[in-house]
Amino acid sequence: MTFKFKAIDHIQLAAPKGGEEEARRFFNGILGLEEVEKPETLKKNGGVWFAYGNVQIHVGIEEPFSPAKKAHPAFEVENIEELKKHLLENNVDIIEDNRLPGANRFYVSDPFGNRIEVLEWT
Repeated sequence: MTFKFKAIDHIQLAAPKGGEEEARRFFNGILGLEEVEKPETLKKNGGVWFAYGNVQIHVGIEEPFSPAKKAHPAFEVENIEELKKHLLENNVDIIEDNRLPGANRFYVSDPFGNRIEVLEWT
């Protein structure tokens, strides 16, 4: 093969029409991700983008909307217990999961019901 995959550029999550402010509250306000300005040619589609490091989270508007209950991004973090405490203080429900050997992990849902996995390798 003459091609190769290099990295994940972005992850797309869906939101219902008008969900931009709620996405900002969660992804920027609670999770602390930086909002990234969308290209002018894509602004008319709605939605909002966020970034951490070299990865972006694109929250796009989808009508009709249906949250991803099984498919999900998984984020590796440092100091997962502090993040868990922070999320609980911000009224974000956590679903504990100890089925992955070598990982401390849990699941949360974004404001639209999309599943998100958070893990720290032990």
